[in-house]
Amino acid sequence: MQLNIPEGDFAGYIFDLDGTLVNTMPLHYFAWRDTLREFGLKPVLDEALFYAQGGSPTEKVVQTFNAHYGTSFDPITVRDAKELRFVDMLSEAKLIEPVVAFARARAAEGRPVSVASGGLRHIVRDTLHAHGLAELFPVIVTADDVAHGKPAPDTFLLAAEKMGVPPEQCLVFEDAALGIRAAEAAGMRWVEVPPIPLVHTD
Repeated sequence: MQLNIPEGDFAGYIFDLDGTLVNTMPLHYFAWRDTLREFGLKPVLDEALFYAQGGSPTEKVVQTFNAHYGTSFDPITVRDAKELRFVDMLSEAKLIEPVVAFARARAAEGRPVSVASGGLRHIVRDTLHAHGLAELFPVIVTADDVAHGKPAPDTFLLAAEKMGVPPEQCLVFEDAALGIRAAEAAGMRWVEVPPIPLVHTD
């Protein structure tokens, strides 16, 4: 994987989690697909539609799926069922090593590093702990901490504030278009993490 790191002396580094530090996006897709099927969705969840929601809060994702498929699933009920299914699969996820190595190197230099995710706090913490990353990131910002998720800048701005770094001196690592838009809205430069292809399972 090639990471195109922009030139500059950045004072702080902000990392999305799913699809950026840990390759959980395929697992999220399978969890959504199977949960929606359990709740009665007839078509198989469209992959492009799913990936377009990257970085969006889980309840909002359900609302988007409802609008697309003409369903009326309860966002909280479906969210909770999906997250339970996802947690059961967490051990299958793999670290995205080039990004994790970069984060570890910056932390070793004494540079502030943080996680800024659109996920729920307990899911983010479970993911970090499951993959040995919890101690690396003293600052964690999740959907539970902001009123407006990505593509609004709130998540990244709060991470910068907690690190004590001006937004313009932060570099964001993101895999999703919504996250990149959020970084730009926050006045931060960014690195796009290339997607890892989805492996189909039934």
